Amino acid sequence: MDVLKGLLLFASLLVQCLLTNGFTNPIKTYNGSDPFMVYHEGYYYLTTTTWTNIQITRATTVGGLKTATPKVIWTDSTASKCCNIWAPEIHWVSGAWYIYYAAGTSDTFDNQRTHVLQGSSNIIWDSTWSYAGRIVIPDRDVWAIDSTILVMPDASYLVYSSWDGTSQELLTPTTVGPTTKISTPTYSWEQIGANVNEGPQAIYHDGRTWIVYSASNCAGTGYELGRIELVGSDPLSASSWTKYSNPIFNSGNGVNWNSDGTPNLGGTPLALSQSISEPV
Repeated sequence: MDVLKGLLLFASLLVQCLLTNGFTNPIKTYNGSDPFMVYHEGYYYLTTTTWTNIQITRATTVGGLKTATPKVIWTDSTASKCCNIWAPEIHWVSGAWYIYYAAGTSDTFDNQRTHVLQGSSNIIWDSTWSYAGRIVIPDRDVWAIDSTILVMPDASYLVYSSWDGTSQELLTPTTVGPTTKISTPTYSWEQIGANVNEGPQAIYHDGRTWIVYSASNCAGTGYELGRIELVGSDPLSASSWTKYSNPIFNSGNGVNWNSDGTPNLGGTPLALSQSISEPV
């Protein structure tokens, strides 16, 4: 499958954050946070956080997404996962399309967990989506949001943000094993307003692999992008990752970046889980 595995950094920042000095998002003027895009068979498919449902927008060009009509593909009335629906991502795993997203209860953000939908067709737009299950972390079944897939030559991995990290092996598209913490907010630029690492995305280039993530309080003007690089052979080993000491995007030229309404997810390191199935 021809899948766009990670958003381009500049496009990601444009869609996720708004400038305080009158910047208008060129693609999504409303509900544009936590963007994720895949390209498949001539179409770009975009998902973003709407809080109440999961929507997919498609177009033959990125610019066409601005005027395309979103399709609502999922709502849920189950009390444990009805609300605060965040960061849906579409991934091809084990011969099917899956959507990974975070959701929880209506009364608090503390019950956010990662859930999975499965598509019925190999064409994203034609799929009927069914609930495939919740990813239950056996050693740390706690806050788990912003899940994404890291693709390596010998295996695939689930990367997500949690209150406190260990790391986990993904045995099927909906089940995981033990977890490894691979990043936690240690630098001052990751601790502006709150100690946060969240929204991980994998980037691949010339045989190198990075995870780019958001840092600091998303509700303030200190929200920035950091990166860690895989320098070892085992992605499930914390020592295989190195963090760069400076952010790759931050405020500048007298203009501050800030979030467009995503809530404060303080104290969140990144955790990682292994998949035994090939997603592409």
